[in-house]
Amino acid sequence: MRNHPFAYGIFFFFLALGVGARWAIGNVYSSGEAIQLIETLASSALYLGSASATASATILALMLTLTGFINRVDADFKEDTWCSVERVAQSATVSLMASLFLLLALVFPIGEFEKLPAEWYTYFYDTLFGITVIVIGLLAMTVALLYTTIRDVISKITPDFDKDEE
Repeated sequence: MRNHPFAYGIFFFFLALGVGARWAIGNVYSSGEAIQLIETLASSALYLGSASATASATILALMLTLTGFINRVDADFKEDTWCSVERVAQSATVSLMASLFLLLALVFPIGEFEKLPAEWYTYFYDTLFGITVIVIGLLAMTVALLYTTIRDVISKITPDFDKDEE
């Protein structure tokens, strides 16, 4: 990641945003309050997990296409370009796995456990919130890595591409 420090920066920015959001929500004081927060979070996390899993799987498929394209182009691609493609694939894979883990966590029947301690709901809410924030951060980092990889490929195949122009 030494070539893409801003991708880590974007990931940590979203983590900090999530911590700030959790701090703004405040403490969860009762199991009833936690159940309500879990149900609210679960409805939006379901869409997020599905969208993130779809996006990550699509990015992985497109990275396969890009590797074939890079192989067929006459330009000499340096090792950095191949490393960028690998980083995007790694990031998309981790994002896909985190999305699947989020979707798996959402299958728990939240209000149906009567004999669980009240703290369990608070812990579950915090865990679910944390996984959601991590999925968002991973997806943002994947997009940042994807952008730099595409930009590297474009700069190689387009002779008039001026990197200083923006």
